[in-house]
Amino acid sequence: MLFEDFASAQSTLLWSSFAIAFVLGLVVTKTNFCTMGAVSDVVNIGDTGRMRAWFFAIAVAMLGVVVLEATGTVSVDGSFPPYRGSNLVWAENLLGGILFGIGMTFASGCGNKTLIRIGGGNIKSIFVLWIIGVISYYMVNPFPGSDKTLMSVLFINGIQIRDLAVQLTGPQDLGSMIGGKEGAADMRTYIGVGLALLFIAYAVKSADFRKSFDNILAGFVVGGCILAAWYVSGTIGVSIDGETSNLRAVVEGWDFIMDEPEGRPAAAASWATQSFTFINPMGQSLGYGASSFDYSFLTFGIMSLFGVIAGAFVWSILTRSFRIEWFVDAKDFFMHVIGAVLMGFGGVLALGCTIGQGITGTSTLALGSFIALAGIIFGSALTMKIQYYKLVYEEEASFMKALVASLCDMKMLPNGLRKLEAV
Repeated sequence: MLFEDFASAQSTLLWSSFAIAFVLGLVVTKTNFCTMGAVSDVVNIGDTGRMRAWFFAIAVAMLGVVVLEATGTVSVDGSFPPYRGSNLVWAENLLGGILFGIGMTFASGCGNKTLIRIGGGNIKSIFVLWIIGVISYYMVNPFPGSDKTLMSVLFINGIQIRDLAVQLTGPQDLGSMIGGKEGAADMRTYIGVGLALLFIAYAVKSADFRKSFDNILAGFVVGGCILAAWYVSGTIGVSIDGETSNLRAVVEGWDFIMDEPEGRPAAAASWATQSFTFINPMGQSLGYGASSFDYSFLTFGIMSLFGVIAGAFVWSILTRSFRIEWFVDAKDFFMHVIGAVLMGFGGVLALGCTIGQGITGTSTLALGSFIALAGIIFGSALTMKIQYYKLVYEEEASFMKALVASLCDMKMLPNGLRKLEAV
């Protein structure tokens, strides 16, 4: 999609983000697609339906990216966030994923679910959104009057986790790591198609999944929305003096390309090729509000937040399921606050959430995305198991006893170490 001026291209991208996210919010609400719910179903009742829908969505997005790149339609190499960056921050991906998984369990849902719940009238999730926004904003932006961020204070100068990063000679996607510079493109196709087919096989192997219209619809539409966002953000360009430039290039070279300083977006990175992720945009929304809603701070990510909330709101109104929900008690409030804090830190460290890394990131075949996804699932599953042991055994189950029993259940410790019988 080629435009003669930046303003038209910018407006098209923003409203396209809103429209695709609106569909995402509508269908996710309708089908009860929930990544935390998927983990909960497996851990608590052995139901894999929603987990299979999640992996079906990954497969759809992954196959779509393979086609887009193989045909030269879109390249996700220079995406925002930089999923395929050559600096493999595996420890941040893993720790961030685990923290995010724990946090979303405490806060009753991931970033996407938080937006869905807001659209359905949940006031608790507005608090969660605000806390995540504050933390994610100051993880990457300096405190007022300072050059320090939460990231630099806690995770660079404090816990020096970035020292564990591995600097690769090329991109971190599986195709590049296995095929090298010359064979990366072909290897991405082979690996992408192979993994997608495996995920599809896992999904459709279950008769219950095949019989569930909602699970099939959710996986297809969620994956399709991720793909649609990749396509739109990767194909919109501006024609300047007969040359085609993408939006990020225009913003980065604004002083040399554009005649007037007016209309320049606040940051160039957020105009790169991208798809849906929700933690960083929550921080962007804080900056947008702090700027008195200056249009130059409006981004693809912020519009996607609005779109998901709007889609969820419309579905809840149509089905008369809109309900104002408040905290049950002080414990409920405290758990949501802790969960939001952990999701804020974890989502930025992991470079995304259950959607941002779990579907969007994995569709690029980035190794860090798979590490983050594993961390999210592990953190959430472990937390749920501990909570269940505490519920069943009450005072008899100390945190350590519940932790050990949970790790034994997950085959990560020998069974002889457990002090609590398996439940």
